[in-house]
Amino acid sequence: MKEPSAPVDAKNTVQSLAKGFKVLQAFTAQEPELTMAEVARKAGLDNATAFRFLNTLVSLGYVDKAENSRMFRLSLKVLDLGFHALARSDLRTRARPILRSLVGEVNEAASIGVLDGSSVLYAERVQAGLTQLGVDVRIGSRVPAYSSAVGQVILAWLPRETQIKVLDGQPRLQLTPTTLTDMDALLARLQQIRSLGYALSNQETVSGLYVLAAPVLDIDGMPVAALSVAAPAHRSSLQQFEENTVRAVLDAAQQLSKSLHATGGYAGDNL
Repeated sequence: MKEPSAPVDAKNTVQSLAKGFKVLQAFTAQEPELTMAEVARKAGLDNATAFRFLNTLVSLGYVDKAENSRMFRLSLKVLDLGFHALARSDLRTRARPILRSLVGEVNEAASIGVLDGSSVLYAERVQAGLTQLGVDVRIGSRVPAYSSAVGQVILAWLPRETQIKVLDGQPRLQLTPTTLTDMDALLARLQQIRSLGYALSNQETVSGLYVLAAPVLDIDGMPVAALSVAAPAHRSSLQQFEENTVRAVLDAAQQLSKSLHATGGYAGDNL
């Protein structure tokens, strides 16, 4: 995760461009379709300005207007912006064969995630199943950092003040019966994860899914990503899943870390 950038002189910025990105950022996985008034409220704009920006983005192909509706939604063209950055990342290239080696009879998916604000963005994923659970995670998908093993294992290697800032960065909803939402409980969990060296999720983001994740560290020991595996909970107990996967995941994360060190670090800053 990059350090916050220094403030930019307002005289050297294009405010209308910044407003345009605020319009794009108004759409989320939880609210993929919004009315013009909702976009205006979420982006902090008046209705007339939001209307002009939406029409411009529609004409450029980055926003679609739902037929016979007042709703707008992001188009698939928006994905190109992120995928072009992801495609340049050494992280994906080096992670792909490692992830493939982790998917088999026990684990149905293996992923790499990077921290982006208070969410984790999936940068690479190899998946063999999980469709029966309704799990549709793809490159570019996001999950909350507070509830996910990939998010928690990255946070565990960050300073306490950063942990609190990220955990407070979005509402901590009770996604499943096992989701932790209390700040003190989450901070205690992060301390435990740091001690263990990995994070284990018992259906905390998606019911019916076990996830185990380990950090991918740079040469200074700071987390640049997390490597995880996932399996359906109905196949085994949580303890069996942990015993079957922990060594392989830790070894894979260490292998990826060393591979990135050999190239001089992590080349995925565009994420």
